[in-house]
Amino acid sequence: WRQYQLIEKQHGQAIAKAELETAKLSGKVIIKDVITDAFLQESLLHPFDHSVIATLNLNGDYISDQLAAMVGGIGISPGANINYNSGYAIFEATHGTAPNIAGTGKANPGSLILSGAMLLEYLGWYEAAEHIYDAMEHTFAKRKVTSDLFTMMDGATLLSTSAFADEIIRNIH
Repeated sequence: WRQYQLIEKQHGQAIAKAELETAKLSGKVIIKDVITDAFLQESLLHPFDHSVIATLNLNGDYISDQLAAMVGGIGISPGANINYNSGYAIFEATHGTAPNIAGTGKANPGSLILSGAMLLEYLGWYEAAEHIYDAMEHTFAKRKVTSDLFTMMDGATLLSTSAFADEIIRNIH
């Protein structure tokens, strides 16, 4: 990114943009070193400019929760930790265990369900994963959601944790 800024300063924005596109097409990795508060804004304004985000753990927690909010929240954001060298992987919900709502039927199981679908893809079971994605999409299209999404949707039907999971199962074809 520093190279882009130097080219822009010396030769203008048009040439810098052309060089950036050439670099992208040749497979070069573009590194943008940005402080966290600036990145939080940048990721909201231009989310598709970032295919990989490398950061420290705590900043990563803030950033991942913010980006999850852009697609519905941490209740539906799946998670995976993959070691591409060893092949070992862990698929898990991105949120915590939510002990304050344990047993109340308010938790959204979507994150864990989608993490499971990602696991199926990782194992090469693409068709099975697609059934899960389709079922969840169909459930959302019918506006049947858990409490975390209920207040964000007009005309939604509030479901408990287990009722939401049951609805997804019913929608698997």
